[in-house]
Amino acid sequence: MPGTVLGFFMIVVGIPVLAGIGYAAFERWLKHKEKMANALASQTAEKAAQYAAHTDRLEQRVRVLERIVTDKGIDLSDEIERLRDQPLN
Repeated sequence: MPGTVLGFFMIVVGIPVLAGIGYAAFERWLKHKEKMANALASQTAEKAAQYAAHTDRLEQRVRVLERIVTDKGIDLSDEIERLRDQPLN
């Protein structure tokens, strides 16, 4: 008889208590995962913005270099031709 009372007590009280504790732990773990995902998303967005700004700076530098090359291209070509025409010493 004492074994059946203990078994009944474990079924009626023990299983719901353990299930409640397990559910609370699962909820806490789920909230933690959500916070981590949000942190990762904001970090990723920040990195993307930094890469976009860096790309813009590089594109501006390339435009300046292209302008220098195209503006000086004719003078550079003439200078190369003059150097070709000079006799070697």
